[in-house]
Amino acid sequence: MRLEGRGLIDRSAPVSFTFDGVEYEGFEGDTLASALLANGIRLVGRSFKYHRPRGILTAGSEEPNALVTLGHGAARDPNVRATVQELFEGLEAQSQNRWPTLGFDLMELNDLAAPFFGAGFYYKTFMWPRGFWEKLYEPVIRRAAGLGALSKQHNDDLYERAYAFCDLLVIGAGPAGLIAALAAGRAGADVILADEDWRPGGRLLAETEEVGGMPAAEWVREVVEELEDMQNVRLMPRTTVTGAYDQGTFGALERVGHHLPRRAGLPRECFWRIVARRSILAAGALERPIAFRNNDRPGIMMAGAVRAYVNRWGVAPGKAVTVFTNNDSGHRTARDLLAAGVHVAGLIDSRHDAPDLPGVHLIRGAQICNSGGRRGLESITLRSVGGEERLATDCLAVAGGWNPTVHLTCHMNGRPVWDEDVLGFVPRPGAVPGMVTAGACNGTFSTAGCLREGLAAAGEVLQGLGRSLPELELPSAEDDPWRIAPLWAVPGKGRAWLDFQNDVTVKDVTQAAVENFRSVEHMKRYTTQGMATDQGKNSNVAALAVLADVTGRSIPETGTTTYRPPYTPVAIAALGAGGQGKGFAPQRMTTSHRASVDRGAPMIEAGLWYRPSYFPAPGETTWRQSCDREVKMVRESVGICDVSTLGKIDIQGPDAARLLDFVYTNLFSTLKVGRVRYGLMLREDGFVMDDGTTARLGEHHYLMTTTTAAAGEVMRHLDYVHQCLHPEWEVNFISVTEQWAQFAIAGPKSRDLLNDLLDDPLEDAAWPFMACGPVEVMGVQARLFRISFSGEHAYELAVPARYGEDLFRLLLARAEELGGGPYGMEALNVLRLEKGLLTHAEIHGRTTASDVGLGRMVSAKKDCIGKTMSERPGLTDPARERLVGLKPAGEIQLITAGAHLFAPADAATRENDQGYVTSACYSPTLGHTLGLAFLKNGPERIGETVKIVDHMRGVETLCEVINPVVFDPEGGRLRG
Repeated sequence: MRLEGRGLIDRSAPVSFTFDGVEYEGFEGDTLASALLANGIRLVGRSFKYHRPRGILTAGSEEPNALVTLGHGAARDPNVRATVQELFEGLEAQSQNRWPTLGFDLMELNDLAAPFFGAGFYYKTFMWPRGFWEKLYEPVIRRAAGLGALSKQHNDDLYERAYAFCDLLVIGAGPAGLIAALAAGRAGADVILADEDWRPGGRLLAETEEVGGMPAAEWVREVVEELEDMQNVRLMPRTTVTGAYDQGTFGALERVGHHLPRRAGLPRECFWRIVARRSILAAGALERPIAFRNNDRPGIMMAGAVRAYVNRWGVAPGKAVTVFTNNDSGHRTARDLLAAGVHVAGLIDSRHDAPDLPGVHLIRGAQICNSGGRRGLESITLRSVGGEERLATDCLAVAGGWNPTVHLTCHMNGRPVWDEDVLGFVPRPGAVPGMVTAGACNGTFSTAGCLREGLAAAGEVLQGLGRSLPELELPSAEDDPWRIAPLWAVPGKGRAWLDFQNDVTVKDVTQAAVENFRSVEHMKRYTTQGMATDQGKNSNVAALAVLADVTGRSIPETGTTTYRPPYTPVAIAALGAGGQGKGFAPQRMTTSHRASVDRGAPMIEAGLWYRPSYFPAPGETTWRQSCDREVKMVRESVGICDVSTLGKIDIQGPDAARLLDFVYTNLFSTLKVGRVRYGLMLREDGFVMDDGTTARLGEHHYLMTTTTAAAGEVMRHLDYVHQCLHPEWEVNFISVTEQWAQFAIAGPKSRDLLNDLLDDPLEDAAWPFMACGPVEVMGVQARLFRISFSGEHAYELAVPARYGEDLFRLLLARAEELGGGPYGMEALNVLRLEKGLLTHAEIHGRTTASDVGLGRMVSAKKDCIGKTMSERPGLTDPARERLVGLKPAGEIQLITAGAHLFAPADAATRENDQGYVTSACYSPTLGHTLGLAFLKNGPERIGETVKIVDHMRGVETLCEVINPVVFDPEGGRLRG
């Protein structure tokens, strides 16, 4: 029921919604949970295994019971926590995990069979008969399992992803987080303040205390207004920081549209990747229950949650509320209930020295041992030195202590530390580099203590950022000492619940220990404790305490389970924002993508990148027409090709040359500044890994280029070499593939085009073949490389990626004035085949340097990775399949990639196989088909005739073995 004159809701703005088809009314500022309680709805769901009735337990994201499905059809959204779902006009919610209705659930029969469904029953029960598993057991279990259900329809909801960078990320907008953000903001730091609630303030919104001589909510409002006015502070409400990762990176989920009716163009969620130089964790603490028999009935709630519903939402969860506690927090709940005019049936404190609370029937040294009712709490049974007695009540507020929210500090394999004073785990200092913890998540539960720690954390962080802590007077606030006595579970018969969502009881944990699942990780998996959608946020510590007691160990000796991201559930659609309707592999676009598509170029995948296959001209009806035209264009005029997809690795440091000498077969330490050299890289087993060029930009500065397909592999290889083989080398490297847009300008008129474009024209003597250096394009700093993958006089021009599209369009315009234009992958392949140049069609992982005709590149003056293994007799045998060229010699003028080679008189069988074709094309320059192949004793057989057979395409013909380089073998065109 509603409490007049209390709460932070807007009673002038009523909001209608439905739950299980029945219409109700709430107010703006309500959550679905608070609105349901205000309308007297206590039964909201069913438990996972036994389908026991469940009610609202908490008031936050840790809620295990009140999971509902919103919407219907394709827009159905299951497992939404009613405690964080903001109310909006027209919201439709349905209960879940029940059939046919919430009030009459036939699956509740499982509860009667509970003795057969204890911990680990599925490991023991469904083994025989063997054939029953797939035919009977698995289908039945899968049909019964789960909570909410997806619609199985295509969902057109919009999800976004975004990136943010800051000096300081403050996680949590309670008193500690607010004071820290305020101090850092006044100091001029770039601050992000993220909080999962839509309203900053944290626990202060649920309390009636004063801060700085004013109501806590008013103090919060003033601080937030100041933060909103700061240009260097960004407030991110409805944003849960879900994970902490390397190098100050955090994942965060922003609920963008969940609090509004669906409309076109409105994103549901946005997944943020936030990179922060420093961070402050002020995530608060989560209240935990006390286990006793039948402690899961609707109406049994956390005491802090009851206080929140009374003070923030103006809702009384019951008419006669009883409080059960082992700490002073329960007394605060009883006091606030009294102040709100709610009848307190009793305050049961397990401590014999509990302090007095005027106006409340206080029972010291007592414990609740049972509850009565089925679909809602009706009574409790309490046990004291005087025996047992029954007390009528419709709401029980349980205060078992607070668990500091340490999750984010454990995401990088850190383990929390047990604090006996608060009976909880607190963060280990330094668990996340650059992170400082403050407030309740650090085991400090008074408001004044949280403010002090928040300001101190800000001072520590600002010092690390090179800034000074501004003068900031701490406001006065409640500073009561924290007192608690351990009580995890009340002894007695019957089922005492720990994990409400997964139906894990004290008996289950005890049984796990009896069966020797004494490790906390084993117990977790045996019982499924903490494996539900709430990850056991308010039950794990109590379960650890029970396990510790059963095994005769202390809680610190027992340890904790592993906290893994995400902190709260994240929709796969949010993680994969932008990928809806696409394949699993990422799609990478070049800066010229839009310009290529505008010209009608079909895009093909090349190493996860999308590149143009060819550029059709008016009147051309086949790809071959376009390809032949583009090849002739490059040979006779000038062509433009985007080569940005080639891997680019920037290598710097005194030992950069040593690294290159070690990973390449040839020497790079002798390369002069301003020059480029072709290199070959071997794997440790002696086979070719990759090839490419490396330019020396400075004395200790190199730029390595890899093939598109092997860019990631080469980067991992360099990391391995540096981290594992030579960590002592002073060298750093980073991938800059996406930071530079690079374009090939190839053809006899390439220099003319560049001299018309560059700020300073090129001089022949200063730019010989394989030269490199800085240039300017219309005032933009760029890099120019005199290299060629076409066999023509060519250059590659690189500019920062933000200028890529504009430069590409400009290059095309200039090229067309000279009779040239763009060329795509098909023409690029023809041009390189005419020159016998390699791609991963040839260096496919089973070829050596000798196989591809580059054996002389393995330097005898030095060692390199793979050199020793490449000298094994089996890899140097002249009879190995080695690279040759092919041209048609029979009636069928066709060569196909993948065809196999045989002697003309031999049958096309496996035993007679002499090699295979790796690449083939039609050469408009030569007027016939060309191919590259690997043939046994290949170089010694030039001039011979072989038979190619392609069973798949039905091709069988004769070919002549030729030198792989058939166009301009002397290289005069590219050096001219």
